Amino acid sequence: MSEILSKENCLSHYKWGDNCDGWNFVIKTEAVIKQELMPAQTAEKLHFHTYAEQFFFILKGQATFLIEGGTFTVDASKGLQIKAGDKHKIMNNGVDDLEFILFSYPSTQNDRTDCE
Repeated sequence: MSEILSKENCLSHYKWGDNCDGWNFVIKTEAVIKQELMPAQTAEKLHFHTYAEQFFFILKGQATFLIEGGTFTVDASKGLQIKAGDKHKIMNNGVDDLEFILFSYPSTQNDRTDCE
């Protein structure tokens, strides 16, 4: 049965990092789709996924990514692909919240190695 999903009607809500929020919409072995919110001046740890590729689509704010030592800035309504094995992290260096959709394929469950 089809169902309309939202932050208020998601599979599960979770907290991560420094007061960041996440909402799971699809959780399957072959793919995970979620929405995440990072408050101003927050960042995740540098890490990589052995198998999973990821696509970040920015909804609100501006994301800064560190990927394999390079820095990329991504504005709202734009996206960025990260290949499996690439060391990366996302940062919100702005003064407003950063919101984005994250597609991971296959799932990142048990496929994350922290570098920091």
